[in-house]
Amino acid sequence: MERQQRKVLILAVPETSGSALYGMVDVLMSTGNVWQTLVGDAIPYQPFDVRIVSVDSAPFHCGHGIPVEPAYAIADEPAADILILPEIWLGPDEAISGRYEGLMEWIKTRFRSGATIYSACSGSVLLAESGLLDNCEATSHWGYQELFRTHYPKVRFRPESNLVYAHPDGRLVTAGGTTSWHDLALHIIARHVGVGEALRIAKVYLLKWHGEGQLPFTGLVRRTHHADSAVRRCEEWLNVHWRDPGAISLLVESSPLPARTLKRRFKAATGCSVIEYLQNLRIEAAKRALEHGRLSVEEVSQEIGYEDVSFFRRLFRRLTGLTPGEYRRLFRPLVEESACLPQARVPLSEHP
Repeated sequence: MERQQRKVLILAVPETSGSALYGMVDVLMSTGNVWQTLVGDAIPYQPFDVRIVSVDSAPFHCGHGIPVEPAYAIADEPAADILILPEIWLGPDEAISGRYEGLMEWIKTRFRSGATIYSACSGSVLLAESGLLDNCEATSHWGYQELFRTHYPKVRFRPESNLVYAHPDGRLVTAGGTTSWHDLALHIIARHVGVGEALRIAKVYLLKWHGEGQLPFTGLVRRTHHADSAVRRCEEWLNVHWRDPGAISLLVESSPLPARTLKRRFKAATGCSVIEYLQNLRIEAAKRALEHGRLSVEEVSQEIGYEDVSFFRRLFRRLTGLTPGEYRRLFRPLVEESACLPQARVPLSEHP
């Protein structure tokens, strides 16, 4: 590919994650030169001119007190081929509406001016707030499903994906979970510099492409914020009795609500059906068993309430993106490594 230097702006606001911000700066600035310097097989070059932009040019501290000194304020109207919106620290039930109205207009102007815009993790919330993701598919961290459902219903949220093209010509790209900026950086390098350079950067930084997506890492059971006390009692009942045979029928019998009313209100309050909630509870238990135990897949299936092992395998694959065996191989090494760690010594002053 041609060695054309592209102007890259990375947006920073007080909510920005410092690791995502400076990690992206570091990786993109190292593109074209770090491998070449380490190995000495080519002349180093600089395909990206990377600068930080913010609402104004005054220095500030972003997430966890990390200092930021922007090169530009948005009022400077800096030119950009690429605009990156990294992760921001934002609670899953926290709205960003009204915080950065001028910034939202600036983001839209950059898009209309021809810039390609990339977001990592919760950076897509800024894109959604700008309206650019309306009627488009997009992703973010899986923990923001409820936030998108509540605040951005026009966005077709894809929690299972790690990279989603929101625009037909690829000028809006959203990436998934917290360290998805790794995948996003490799994608940007492959697209704008070349696959070979992306592979070199992956080798230098030991970056792994998360082709399995977000489903294996997704917490299937999350407490949603709603005011339906009857549904909350149903959730609490299922959290205790999820292993029981015929749990749904028993739940309906124990509830004062008619079956159809219960199922309708449950779906409206939690965003999932009663059977989906039960399946999520059971598959979460299966995940824990596969991570920490030595039970066979058949034994795990029986343990969580599924006599039909084939059904359990299909359900597990649908909800996690992996077979039970693949899931065990992905996460079990971390548990086994942790078991080999030396115990931390307690200072004498802390002994009872």
